[in-house]
Amino acid sequence: MTPYHDHNAARAGPEMIKRLNRGERVALVSDAGTPLVSDPGYRLVRACIDAGIPVIPLPGPSAPVAALSVSGLPTDRFVFVGFPPPRTAARRRFLEEIAAIPATLVIMESPKRLAASLVDMADVLGAREAVIARELTKMFEEVKRGPLDVLANAYRDAGPAKGEITVVVAPPEPGDNTDPNAVDELLAAAMATMSVRDAVDTVAAETRVARNLVYSRALALRQEPE
Repeated sequence: MTPYHDHNAARAGPEMIKRLNRGERVALVSDAGTPLVSDPGYRLVRACIDAGIPVIPLPGPSAPVAALSVSGLPTDRFVFVGFPPPRTAARRRFLEEIAAIPATLVIMESPKRLAASLVDMADVLGAREAVIARELTKMFEEVKRGPLDVLANAYRDAGPAKGEITVVVAPPEPGDNTDPNAVDELLAAAMATMSVRDAVDTVAAETRVARNLVYSRALALRQEPE
């Protein structure tokens, strides 16, 4: 057995290709769900493809798919986005980038960062319905459902969770019917008495337009000559 992970992939990958070229058989296995999902295994697969070595899939348990199947949220279109950045500012930017995607979001998160991450999700994504799936298919399996802000408060009060965690978040409510001029008027009024961030949060919550779109309009309005 040979470890293969983010820290040794550059060294271990070429060695695996050498062994495969010598006629050996290599199996990429994982004790944390399906290999190649949110791990560096795709690099090894790409190297095999480039070397003309066949790759055969043998799917294993997948926490993202299992969480999605039990979530009760739309499954006809979903996006797996992996782990958010660990620091708050970068995590919020990450969430703003995916906020407008018209699909259910499947997010992995560290137990020690879950509470803080849920607060950021509630702030950026709004009070969307969400599911926290923990330790799926294991003895202490737990599934909690509710709006993001309610879940954020619950996990803040309960303290750090334990185990493998998947967060499934409902798609955004359609905002296409909101008049852009009305958004601009609300923003202008809000920014007269609030910071840009608070104004954006207020208008996004009121109109249910994706926060990143409202933020873009706020920046544009701030730069327009009076």
